[in-house]
Amino acid sequence: MTDSGSSRPAWSEPFLGSALASLERASRLDRLDREWAFEGADGRGVTVAIVDSGVEAGHPAVGGRLRQAVSVELEHGDPVVVEDDAGDLFGHGTACGGLIVDLAPEVELVSVRVLGTDLKGRGAAFLGGLEWAVEQGVDVVNLSLSSRSEVLFADFHEVVDRAYFAGVTLVSAANNAPGASYPSLFASVISVAAHEEPDPWRWYYNPHPPVEFGAWGVDVPIAWKDGASTAATGNSFAAPQIAALAALLRSRHPGLTPFEIKAVLAATADRPTPDRS
Repeated sequence: MTDSGSSRPAWSEPFLGSALASLERASRLDRLDREWAFEGADGRGVTVAIVDSGVEAGHPAVGGRLRQAVSVELEHGDPVVVEDDAGDLFGHGTACGGLIVDLAPEVELVSVRVLGTDLKGRGAAFLGGLEWAVEQGVDVVNLSLSSRSEVLFADFHEVVDRAYFAGVTLVSAANNAPGASYPSLFASVISVAAHEEPDPWRWYYNPHPPVEFGAWGVDVPIAWKDGASTAATGNSFAAPQIAALAALLRSRHPGLTPFEIKAVLAATADRPTPDRS
């Protein structure tokens, strides 16, 4: 109900009268097929931040696409973002970068290092790195990591919502172990877990969250530290493939919002074939 002094409910202005014209979209979602979504897209004009262990700029799989590298240090508990020339301290971030470039070869990468040589880090550094990436106005952020810190839950939720309303698409891997972790459990991110079919162009939509999308994440060939390569399994390696698809969508349709990107990915997902064995 509205009070007696108001003729319309609060927040209704965009949907009333002449204001409706402002809702016209440059790219309408009236042909939700893969040809419309991805044809000719290569990631050009799109920036993807990788919040992880760093990215090895000279790795062949990265293809010279690393535009900037920073790290997050904690000073008296507060995150401070500084330029970073250490590369990748573990290999994990390079793996993510290589998977993204493989699908979106003209994308630009930004490395935000928040994990150390043991692939561990502080929640405050993770939060600070994510916040920095959002503030830079990147198009997509790949988060192949998570936090279980209850203390930081509200802070992560606030940053994730800020990203959503700023048009920054967050793609977050679900934890490999059972139990709640975030930001993958937040509704405004694209949450990803692994399937075992060896095809980066095969993804599934799960209408029963919390994890919404499945991408190839079992025995995935990946780049690794010091120019090496290997194969690995984990939700960490499924998320970059969905992040790459999000980058392709933004490249092909620059005006798409995070909500629309999720909708297109859901609409163009593969239909599962019933197991008749």
